[in-house]
Amino acid sequence: YESEILEECCQDANKAMSKYLLEKLKMKEKWLGVWKTNPELFFINSEDVLIPFVGILVEVTCKPSQSTSSHLKASISVAEPFSSNIANIPRELVDNVLEELDHCVPLLEIYPVEGQDMVVFDIAQALDVVRFFYDFLWRDWDEDESCETYAALVEERIKLWCDIENGTIPAPIGQRFRKNLEKYKNMHLELIQYQSNIKEEPTAEEAVECWKKYYELVMLCGLLKIWEDLRLRAHGPLTPRILRRRRGHRDDGKAVTHIVAKTMTSEMVKDFSVETQLQQHDNLNMALDSCYSGDSVVIFPGEYKAVNLSMLTEDIIIQGAGKPEEIVIVSEPTHESFVVSKAQNVKLMHLTLVQQGTVDGIVVVESGHMTFVNCILKCEGTGVCVLTGASLTITNSEITGAQGAGVELHPGSTAILEGNKIHHCNNFKTSESSQGALGGINIKVVPVPKLKMKNNHIYSNNGYGVTILQPMDQLSTTGGILEFTASGDAEEDMLSKLMHELSLEMSSNTLDDIKGLSIVNS
Repeated sequence: YESEILEECCQDANKAMSKYLLEKLKMKEKWLGVWKTNPELFFINSEDVLIPFVGILVEVTCKPSQSTSSHLKASISVAEPFSSNIANIPRELVDNVLEELDHCVPLLEIYPVEGQDMVVFDIAQALDVVRFFYDFLWRDWDEDESCETYAALVEERIKLWCDIENGTIPAPIGQRFRKNLEKYKNMHLELIQYQSNIKEEPTAEEAVECWKKYYELVMLCGLLKIWEDLRLRAHGPLTPRILRRRRGHRDDGKAVTHIVAKTMTSEMVKDFSVETQLQQHDNLNMALDSCYSGDSVVIFPGEYKAVNLSMLTEDIIIQGAGKPEEIVIVSEPTHESFVVSKAQNVKLMHLTLVQQGTVDGIVVVESGHMTFVNCILKCEGTGVCVLTGASLTITNSEITGAQGAGVELHPGSTAILEGNKIHHCNNFKTSESSQGALGGINIKVVPVPKLKMKNNHIYSNNGYGVTILQPMDQLSTTGGILEFTASGDAEEDMLSKLMHELSLEMSSNTLDDIKGLSIVNS
């Protein structure tokens, strides 16, 4: 029966969903429900109303025709006693609104009241199924899919939804996906509404605006397709975030040291030479905004926030004046990125970075080289991501709490890790044998990245200490995951060869995870 519905959905989703509901609705003519609708129907300034919907207890009369309209309607009347989630909403206002609507509202806006009978319970379940279908499974571009592939496509979307719901995909990433999906639907409705308002031959301005909306929709559609194809394995499609233009050095060639402190004292600057040009800021964001290449930012103890950390383009040094635990920089939860760099050479020293609510990795190196010395990175989403062609050096630092790998090297990237602690990473709720169990360090090998590791301690990660993610056709050995623990056997010979091909140098590292090093077929 489900396969039959999916086959019909492939041909005409609205018709298939209408048919599915009609079979349930014909079993009962009248029942009680709550009509949940947009506050715009009842309030002049609905933006000022902090409620998601207006709910009214109604009696529903279903005498659906055999029409396969895309929007099934139901006839409703206010049930007695009058009841609403808005305590002081006038009964007269509700009656007037219903009269304007001819007492007919979209069926999907009605939620049957619990505790009536099993027939109404079945109707409630059917309505939930149809809402879920339109909210999460159906895309208007699905009409281009063949019926053979459509069922598999829906199955993948259901798995994606389950991964978001059970926490396999971190909540911030799931919210980002839902946000983009909702944005697409709203933009699609805006385009339809705009086109319907053009009564005659469109003017040049109307035609341009229409094409603009259409191409924005096409771009967003492409982004959603990429997200679905990748299934959000790490953090969705990571596109360049930085559009800021690089300033370079000042015209006079001089560098400035920016002091960040609530109040600057003579004690703070006594160690600087008299030739040093100093600027004081009580705001880290302003200090970063004032930087040119060659400048330094010195941060005194305290807690700070700085959106400009997500737009690093200048070659600067950002360092804490004290212990890392004393200089804490917290991400802005409303922003997608925390620290993002495309500078040729940027350096962070003696700092603690605390990620809260952002979606991308705690640090994303888009291009150029980035260095961390004696820093603490407390992740909430993914860890440090080094994109293709970029390079990273981390020494004497700590990375913890990442929901993916602590360090993720994209193809063609370079990293040097020395004297670090990488622990309690990869909180995905996946089985040990799945590709989600990436643990401390994840390496994607085509084209080969370069990694040098020395004196690192990798422990207590949910997965492997180091994972090499290699395409299936690049790996001659069968099986999904190869573990290399014994010495002198054939697998170790293969691992040594692969490590040589990857420019992977490992010496004096401690991997305390149950399975230290693995190769995963992708």
